[in-house]
Amino acid sequence: SWACWHLNLLCYSPLPAASRLTGTDPLRSLRPRGFSNKALDFSTEDYDRLEDTVTSSLPNRVSTYGGTPQHCVYNPCLENQIPCAEQAAYSGCLCPGFTLHNKAPQAPDLKSVFWNGSEVVIQWCAPYSYVKTYIVTKDGQNSQKFEKDKRSATVGTIDHITEVCVFAENDSGTSNGSCMTYHPRDNSLALKAGLIGGALGFLLLLLLAVLLWRHRRQRKQEASISMHDTAETR
Repeated sequence: SWACWHLNLLCYSPLPAASRLTGTDPLRSLRPRGFSNKALDFSTEDYDRLEDTVTSSLPNRVSTYGGTPQHCVYNPCLENQIPCAEQAAYSGCLCPGFTLHNKAPQAPDLKSVFWNGSEVVIQWCAPYSYVKTYIVTKDGQNSQKFEKDKRSATVGTIDHITEVCVFAENDSGTSNGSCMTYHPRDNSLALKAGLIGGALGFLLLLLLAVLLWRHRRQRKQEASISMHDTAETR
């Protein structure tokens, strides 16, 4: 070392004898304690396992329309629709607040009761509840059952003022009824109009018959006078 200092030479001290004999890393003492090369070893199997775990937790189809879920296309007054719950499970859309199957349904909304040709027809809207069947009654009797996807029904002929009601039903109970009073059409006016028309028609025919009879009588009288004048001339 003295010679290197005097000759301005760059000198390096030899490695410790222990490192040459044992083959240990001479830089080991320079590393921070607790640091290990094992922390840098990553296995591709770990990535695959992580990716599988994250992917399997997502639903198959989620319709967010730009990040904001949309309301399901569902009209409670239309027949033969895909139930809103099924739409929500498939596409991720939002349904109105439905009561579950373990609660009696809310009442449907009876919209109209009207005469259609030969029978009375009713129309209603479904409640936001789990429904299995609908029940229709007339004056609290003669109940009829209809499937859950129905929104209208024919209830036969009604010839007097009648209260018509529709109920929703599932395994947990029956809803309150939604009711309307049906007023039959007033057939007396049509009957009166028919009678008046018939009477006028009869009077018209009678008048025509009288006029025809008078016309023929007049012609006979004229013919008789003409024959009488001819005889006198001869």
